[in-house]
Amino acid sequence: MPFDLTDLRLFLHVVEAASITRGAAAANMALASASERIRHLEDRLAVRLFDRGRRGVEPTPAGRAFAHHARLMLQQMERMRGEMADYARGLKGHVRLLANTAAAIEFLPEALAGFLAQHPHIDIDLEERPSHQIVDDVAEGLADAGVLADIVDPGELETHPLAIDRQVLVVPPDHPLAGETGIAFRDALALEFVGLGAGSALQQHLMQQAARLGRPLAFRVRVGSFEAICRLVEAGVGCGILSESAARRYRRSMAIRIVPLTDDWATRTLKLCLRRDAALPAHARQLIQHLRASSL
Repeated sequence: MPFDLTDLRLFLHVVEAASITRGAAAANMALASASERIRHLEDRLAVRLFDRGRRGVEPTPAGRAFAHHARLMLQQMERMRGEMADYARGLKGHVRLLANTAAAIEFLPEALAGFLAQHPHIDIDLEERPSHQIVDDVAEGLADAGVLADIVDPGELETHPLAIDRQVLVVPPDHPLAGETGIAFRDALALEFVGLGAGSALQQHLMQQAARLGRPLAFRVRVGSFEAICRLVEAGVGCGILSESAARRYRRSMAIRIVPLTDDWATRTLKLCLRRDAALPAHARQLIQHLRASSL
């Protein structure tokens, strides 16, 4: 029974998002069209693939089995595309890469730019995820590889160090903490913050650390980038926490001061992770080799 690859990709997006609406958006498809495709799949297979509830959808046992085979089929297609890329430049290879906030915003863009310039036949889907979710998704074959912080247990995944990521506090130059050589996160929680959006992996991590201390994070505003955080800190709106490399870069053009966080978790190693037994397509292997060669 032949299957449309678009349907398989849509189905896996819905499984991952636990929502037909979000799955359709991830697949760049209208909701009505996505719903019709899912119904058509269920009709062809003569089984129910999802249990539908008020909070979304969950794959049935048949749906989980179908998801396993759909991943294998798409991975095989990607391997074929990678192997044939040298002969048929019209075929695009796709690599799905997951990364935490620091890696996605600060460390990967330059490395990926160089790789994409060298490999015009390969596209990369880079998605931000919390480190613990990256472990789960890569282990389940939902992504070819991931870049995560070493604060999480990678389980059976193979890992390779890529970079050191230090989290620092940034404050305006006239702030009482501007001259400090360090501050514990517990003490910083008395401040008002400019932060990233609620979906940011870094923001989720900081909120978890605050919850462990029994204290909330107070946000004046949430924005979409490290640069926006620094601009609002410069304007005196609040303080921010971000990667030291980004803070140092923006300090060259903005009036901000850097105060290191003294907590152990504030200094992390970013690691590339992948499945040990993964038969990755050629273009995914090329990207992994490039990232390892670009590591600091």
